[in-house]
Amino acid sequence: MVVAPPERIELIGNELALAWLDGGEDFLPASFLRKNSPSAENKGEPDLFGRISGGSIPKDTASLRLEGFDYIGNYAARLIFSDGHDSGIFSWEYLREISEEFRKH
Repeated sequence: MVVAPPERIELIGNELALAWLDGGEDFLPASFLRKNSPSAENKGEPDLFGRISGGSIPKDTASLRLEGFDYIGNYAARLIFSDGHDSGIFSWEYLREISEEFRKH
């Protein structure tokens, strides 16, 4: 599924605010985004046989801050966290997916 980029992205307090072209809005807290970073540093990497190695999701993210973001082409954003983590590339599709998950909880 191809997801169009958000119409607008802003940091509001310690949340990433996303205004989508379809009129939807999502507000994702830094702690949720950090725990769900798609980076290999966070989730690990599969080897040729599909076994995941490495990866370490931080246990305590309550005090983490979202310090900024950079656009990656027209398909994603790289988020920058106060613990120095900045290797997660959050595609628009992935942000939509985890936004739905966040709303369920």
